[in-house]
Amino acid sequence: MTNDNTKSLLMRRATWASVSVAAILIGIKSFAYIMTGSVAMLSSLIDSLLDALASVINLLAVRHSLIPADQEHRFGHGKAEALAGLGQAAFITGSSVFLVFEALNHLINPRPVEHGFIGIVVTAVSLILTIGLLMYQKYVVDRTGSIAIQADSIHYLSDIVLNLSVFAALVLSAYLGLPLADPVFALGIAAYVIHSAWTIVRNAFDQLMDRELPDADRQRILQIATGHREVRDLHELRTRMAGQDLFIQLHLVLDNGISLLNAHRIADEVEAKLRQAFPNADILIHQDPEGVEEPR
Repeated sequence: MTNDNTKSLLMRRATWASVSVAAILIGIKSFAYIMTGSVAMLSSLIDSLLDALASVINLLAVRHSLIPADQEHRFGHGKAEALAGLGQAAFITGSSVFLVFEALNHLINPRPVEHGFIGIVVTAVSLILTIGLLMYQKYVVDRTGSIAIQADSIHYLSDIVLNLSVFAALVLSAYLGLPLADPVFALGIAAYVIHSAWTIVRNAFDQLMDRELPDADRQRILQIATGHREVRDLHELRTRMAGQDLFIQLHLVLDNGISLLNAHRIADEVEAKLRQAFPNADILIHQDPEGVEEPR
């Protein structure tokens, strides 16, 4: 099990790795675009520029989200990650719109791709760097559950398809005499990137609107809580996520003849079992006496 300090360290390292890779890609893709004039390469360069900006936003958001709860933010700062995800989606969408216009211009006015070999080599290097970063990001997400790192990972995952498309466009345009392949592939890249942006928006919006956990997780919570031999029933289960932090609230129905001390003990035992299953959870349990209806 990964402790909080290790999670924080992994998340910070992942953000710095993302910024570093984006900076390298911007440099080599700028050179390749100047040499080739390929709109597909331009699309890849724009995406890397936005990767860098989004990664910097992620870096700041992750640092903020890891700040412990304070007097003004009693539930912590985890939603900073979701806000960063929305920021990324906005940048991604803006770049895609620009790319669509540029690709349409190249469709109307086809231009030959020059120095295709340089573009192909740069694209291959970009693929290697991106795959390495994605492997590390997956390692971090599996151990932290960070939505910001996950959003960044989705963005870079789209770069795999993007770079493969650029590779194909350069080969078709520079070596097979098909200049229209360049803008056509660029349009396909734009569509894929917009789809990725929508995925990020949906996940971030779910957190900001306090969407309940998936049914499987809720059912697991119910089974754990009602599995205690002294729990008669459970109601008012509420769950939500904020960055890495999970919040669980529920009411336990207990025998109305037991002492307050016993009711407290039962709630503590249920909380301990829930915390084993959901280590990052902030758990709030209310005890209700059986047979007494609560005012609504």
